[in-house]
Amino acid sequence: MCLADEIKRRNNVKIIGKGQKTLLLAHGFGCDQNMWRFLIASLADNFSIVLFDYVGSGASDISQYSKQRYSNLDGYAQDVIDICDALQLSKVVFVGHSVSSMIGAIAANKKPEYFSNLVMICPSPCFLNDPPDYAGGFETQDLLELLSIMDKNYIGWANYLAPLVLGDSNTHEFMRELSGSFCSTDPVIAKTFAEATFLSDHRHLLTDINQPTLIFQSQNDALAAVTVGEYMHERIPHSKLSVIAADGHCLHMTHPNEIAQIMIEYLQ
Repeated sequence: MCLADEIKRRNNVKIIGKGQKTLLLAHGFGCDQNMWRFLIASLADNFSIVLFDYVGSGASDISQYSKQRYSNLDGYAQDVIDICDALQLSKVVFVGHSVSSMIGAIAANKKPEYFSNLVMICPSPCFLNDPPDYAGGFETQDLLELLSIMDKNYIGWANYLAPLVLGDSNTHEFMRELSGSFCSTDPVIAKTFAEATFLSDHRHLLTDINQPTLIFQSQNDALAAVTVGEYMHERIPHSKLSVIAADGHCLHMTHPNEIAQIMIEYLQ
């Protein structure tokens, strides 16, 4: 098997849709490519779409997981770059949910020629509060306690986090799906990804993003407030902020038609 085929198998890469412009959809923490299915229905007629799972997530090849590589977001960004290499992609639109927004920013800074635009859905460059200039939403001790629960009661942690992520107004079906997705991930891998997600600070990258960037923020999001989106919009040079009247951190699942329409208009 050639290296390109190995990467496609490793990351469970799938290509669907039709269109001259290619979207590379990157799922968030505890999720997999299946979470994009609602958005894909509205985008497949306009774009070619590349789906994948990060190593350790979904139907990726878990035997390729390395705690050393994936202990920070650079390892996940390398997955993105590897996929672009394997598919010989250039000038793609990277669409990242949550932590993948910053993974995309890292990849775009390393290989700017691969990406024409970034689309960030409920992003946060840092979940930690850093007063007086930045409110990420969480104190360090709160996040450390949340992470410690993963070791003590992983199922309970997943059942607690799912409604926090989705927002109380969304359906129980989504809650069950997200909680199930969390639970299906190996706890050791999930803990390492969670630490890389919630304890990292990538605010310094924002001013270096040269690609035109569309930022989606939910009006009521327990993980990333509108002020976080405003902070990013002020610092990313060529950015647009779109605040959606919605609850929760998963706009691509809860408001796919609205997100798709804004994306199509923006990218045309």
